[in-house]
Amino acid sequence: MATVGISQAVRSTPAGTLPASMVPHPREELFSVLVVDDHPLLREAIAARLAQMGAGTVHEAATVAEARARAQATGPCDLAILDLGLPDGSGIELVTELRSHGWPRVVVLASSDDPYAVRSAFQAGAQAYLLKSASPVVVTDGVRRVLEGGVYADPSVAPVLATGTRVAGTDNTPRELSAREVEVLQLVADGQSNKEIGEELSLSALTVKSHLSRIGRKLGTGDRAQMVALAMRAGVIR
Repeated sequence: MATVGISQAVRSTPAGTLPASMVPHPREELFSVLVVDDHPLLREAIAARLAQMGAGTVHEAATVAEARARAQATGPCDLAILDLGLPDGSGIELVTELRSHGWPRVVVLASSDDPYAVRSAFQAGAQAYLLKSASPVVVTDGVRRVLEGGVYADPSVAPVLATGTRVAGTDNTPRELSAREVEVLQLVADGQSNKEIGEELSLSALTVKSHLSRIGRKLGTGDRAQMVALAMRAGVIR
């Protein structure tokens, strides 16, 4: 019940009148936040944590549709914190949408440490990737780092980012794939033909074939299934 009380107080307190005891660093300006998660208790807990950090206004949404409506009504907040596993759409797409509409900072708070999800979140424009299982200290540190203009990855997923898009070829030598090559491989993994991949990426089938040839040379195999398997093993595609 205490969590609910704190978060409700934050949402109803006019900007500038937040009790000083709730702000660890009074010198910091109050900030506005949109929290998107389909679990009410988790949203309340996040709101309470943000209140302690100095949030002046906390908006909440449980779905992608609600988040879009909130975002349209309020305009860009200082920060958005959202889950990727929303019931009615893609959290990654929501990150992209918010960033394209001028939202300056997006923090992903997810259940999964899947390498593809981690990389996709940062590629979509997120500045932080935190796990729901993380301690309050880690969450606070990550949010504060983003508010200060930095980026942050949960310590358990940081190694994923360090590997970038490197895939070990058939000789176990790491090879770097370009963003376009990763896109092509993902569509191959999804079962699409060269023609379908070209239509998806606005490329000719010949260009797609050239990309696959370069990927094959890098990974040491011309077999599509083996290329996909190597990339999946490295966590570059899902």
